[in-house]
Amino acid sequence: MRIIDLGLIDHAEAEALQLETLAAVREERVENTLYLLEHPPVITLGHQGGLENLHVPEAFLKERGITLSKTGRGGNITCHFPGQLVGYPVFRVERRPGGIRAFFNDMEEAVIRVCRDFGVDAGRWEGRPGVWVGERKICSMGIGVKHWVTFHGLALNVGRDLSLFELITLCGLSGARPTSLALETGRDIDMKDVKDALSRHFLGLFPDSALAARQSAA
Repeated sequence: MRIIDLGLIDHAEAEALQLETLAAVREERVENTLYLLEHPPVITLGHQGGLENLHVPEAFLKERGITLSKTGRGGNITCHFPGQLVGYPVFRVERRPGGIRAFFNDMEEAVIRVCRDFGVDAGRWEGRPGVWVGERKICSMGIGVKHWVTFHGLALNVGRDLSLFELITLCGLSGARPTSLALETGRDIDMKDVKDALSRHFLGLFPDSALAARQSAA
């Protein structure tokens, strides 16, 4: 697995990079790739729509330099901003036991373990994808799949400033409230430490499925 830190990168640029990488991963020219990054303020819409859950006119967003973007992932509306760790795994999943469902479950598990590393008791909420601390959402998730290769992924709130969420109904879920590692712990969290933790847990939960398949065949 390649793990690449892109730093702060525009959402459209990151999506184009994912699609380019997806083709290379599909053709086995590169390994499964996990991109770690932050985005400038952007509100994104998934396959299930989301404009009905935007609380302000699009002109309001433009005035404040906030991008509105339609994406290739599943799910509804969410947002990204500096202080939120975004992880985009571009992975082959056709050879993984359990397919897409197991992939998504393992992605949630990686984030749950990261939260645990920082002293936050997080978990799943049946019927509501992502990772939660009680009824507070700490990590949104949504993936796209092309030719059995994933793209898009997860957005883990790390910093204290979650004000961009005030402009949307979080993931289209009435009553859902966001939280973050900093808010739950009452202290500032270093983004590099979170990236290191997420990398470690991805490496543990996502061994090379292509290699595993070859070993099984042997």
